[in-house]
Amino acid sequence: MASNLKLLVCFALFLLAFANPMACRTKIHEAIESIPAGYVRVGSALSDTELKLRIALAQRDPEGLIDALYDVSMPGSLSYGKHLSKEEVEQFVTPTAQTSDVVNAWLSQAGVNATSISPAGDWLSITVPVGQANELFNADFAVYTHSNTGKQTIRTTSYSIPVELEGHLDFVYPTITFPNPISPRPVVSTPFALKRRGVNPPAPCSTLAVTPTCVEFLYDIPATKANQSSNKLAVSGFDNLFANRADLQLFLEEFQPKLAGETFSVETIDGGRNSQNRSEAGVEANLDIQYAISTSHGVPATFISVGEENLDGDLSGFLDIINLLLGKSNPPQVLTTSYGDNESETPRPLFAKLCNAYAQLGARGTSILFASGDGGVSGYQHGLPPDSCTDFVPTFPSGCPFVTIVGGTQVVSSNGGETAGGFSSGGFSNYSSRPPYQAAAVESYLFSIGSMNRGLFNASGRGYPDVAAVGINVTIVVNGTVQTINGTSCASPIFAGMVALINDALIAANKSTLGFLNPFLYKHPHAFHDITTGSNPGCNTNGFPALEGWDPVTGLGTPDFVALQAAALKAAGVSYTYPTQMEDTAQNVLSA
Repeated sequence: MASNLKLLVCFALFLLAFANPMACRTKIHEAIESIPAGYVRVGSALSDTELKLRIALAQRDPEGLIDALYDVSMPGSLSYGKHLSKEEVEQFVTPTAQTSDVVNAWLSQAGVNATSISPAGDWLSITVPVGQANELFNADFAVYTHSNTGKQTIRTTSYSIPVELEGHLDFVYPTITFPNPISPRPVVSTPFALKRRGVNPPAPCSTLAVTPTCVEFLYDIPATKANQSSNKLAVSGFDNLFANRADLQLFLEEFQPKLAGETFSVETIDGGRNSQNRSEAGVEANLDIQYAISTSHGVPATFISVGEENLDGDLSGFLDIINLLLGKSNPPQVLTTSYGDNESETPRPLFAKLCNAYAQLGARGTSILFASGDGGVSGYQHGLPPDSCTDFVPTFPSGCPFVTIVGGTQVVSSNGGETAGGFSSGGFSNYSSRPPYQAAAVESYLFSIGSMNRGLFNASGRGYPDVAAVGINVTIVVNGTVQTINGTSCASPIFAGMVALINDALIAANKSTLGFLNPFLYKHPHAFHDITTGSNPGCNTNGFPALEGWDPVTGLGTPDFVALQAAALKAAGVSYTYPTQMEDTAQNVLSA
């Protein structure tokens, strides 16, 4: 009782201090020493210009969330597969009553209305004129122009908050964070080559045109069709790239006739849309939806089109799409994304918040997959040569340990031989430390390469990619034309489709879906075809070599579907009989 009374007294004093909100003691909360290269200060922003700002509130128990995530994701744990409900996750991330009260009281006293923009209430949105923002945050919001693109933005180089808000308010955004003038882009890297209809190569594979038939051969995917209606697969779309249903039908009729007639639903956020005008079909969007559906053998798929009216500012909808799914009682069990950027383009506090959102969705039972990128160790060079970098460039959001990053390979023989794709981005995060599930695998690799590339990367960072799949000469249909494409954009939906198909078997056995994949994947390295040739050059180096075991080019390797499904069912406590020709592979993994 005494403690509660003390809190009430402290809160009353706090409100008294804010009777004049400008009279309270403030302290610089964030600042930058100089503006980013390429930006020029034009002058002070007009005082009546409105600013849309987001306020990140301190979460109740983020460490407890991560513990719970690992607890439900680690095979052998008593809670393995017991994914959390929406309400259970929100108990970890919803701000405490004190945090919400003090922040809202401060804003209210300043005459500012705040709107919650996340399911757990840990993000607020405010709209204020520049003059009021300057007073409220003791800031100097000015207009800055990006020299190359001409794009203008309003930012400040520092801002302050009342000392009473420390520990309650994580950061205000966008304030000192300058936007990347180039929005997150699809990771398809090379121009496609036009091909005529009827080019489905003789089974099983061709080095010139990878098709669903080849994918099934490469990764031992049986002909089983998905049949669980509760199983869901989501494909994210950005940058006004649209998935076309007519192109999907042509693709299926040509290359996966057993799925002819399958389609996808559409969900839009942030003003997104999905035009069905064939001339507006996006290469990235069509690629992602065509291989997610064909590889999952018809798991119900949703294309989520994210527009440009983003609530998350310069994150360009990356957080908005996760908040959309977190707001659902039953989010899709798999989400694949083939867009990204460089890690350094996102400030650490914002990166941490987004990564935490991925952890929330993973704890709910969703497997989140991203393409690793197509710049080798040079990341996204924004039009610059791949050797213009001096240090290796980690990609975003590859550094987050709670998502599964997919690298790329190339088919080198008709019997299914693969090598690392030279474009396959891989390396080590500068933001996140090495997670426990990959510690042994990464340490073994670092020991193998000795002093190679020393000083060019953060050897203690989270290593990526985690896995790989084919990503060169992959056949798609765009605007009614059969084409081939390169990139880890191909690899992520292919692997995501396999995860969704394994989930189908788990649901059929009345078991939980895989959810956050990485602890499970690293515990079963023998369920992968180890890729031991090739490298990912960049930054005037040969990059990292693909070696035995995990490597930062192809991760654990490419999947053996039968072995991976055997491991998943075993982890869930399910006995399963495999087709005769697949028994040896399955048994090898089950006995590992």
